[in-house]
Amino acid sequence: MRIGKVIGNLTLCVADPGLKGGRMILVQPDDPATLRSGELGRGETVVCYDGVGARFGDAVGISEGREAAMPFHPDPVAIDAYLACILENVTHDI
Repeated sequence: MRIGKVIGNLTLCVADPGLKGGRMILVQPDDPATLRSGELGRGETVVCYDGVGARFGDAVGISEGREAAMPFHPDPVAIDAYLACILENVTHDI
């Protein structure tokens, strides 16, 4: 799981029927340096399925790869990233 911030929404004209009830968002992943400073992450932006209802600017936890499709088991869908949680507070000590 990675931590990131919601930076935008996507609008789809056609989607897999298994993705009903959610939306696609853009998440900017954080690294340790950006977590400490509060700045926006510098990595590649991730397109993520959101069934939780995150808002712009929320800190979120995302799962990627095979684990991203597990919440849809046994009806698989083609997604690479899944929003697993909205984070209330992130504390980073080092």
